[in-house]
Amino acid sequence: MMILAVFRARAQSLDYAERLQRYGVMASTMPTPKEAKIGCGLCVRFDGRYYPRANAILKTARYSSFKGFYKMDFIGGRMSVTPYP
Repeated sequence: MMILAVFRARAQSLDYAERLQRYGVMASTMPTPKEAKIGCGLCVRFDGRYYPRANAILKTARYSSFKGFYKMDFIGGRMSVTPYP
């Protein structure tokens, strides 16, 4: 399971991805999928097993453009994006 941290500000998503990597969480940025229904933006993708650490790291900074965590799955070959947790 992959988790997406969705942001509206590019700089904040890049900063968060860098923070995650500094704390041992393999993360990458990608365009926010339209299935998230957030509009355009950039999100940070990481493995769901790192969610507790990623959530704690998020709380150490003030990201005004953070919109939420989403779970990304592929069901029947189609992408599914739902709020997490």
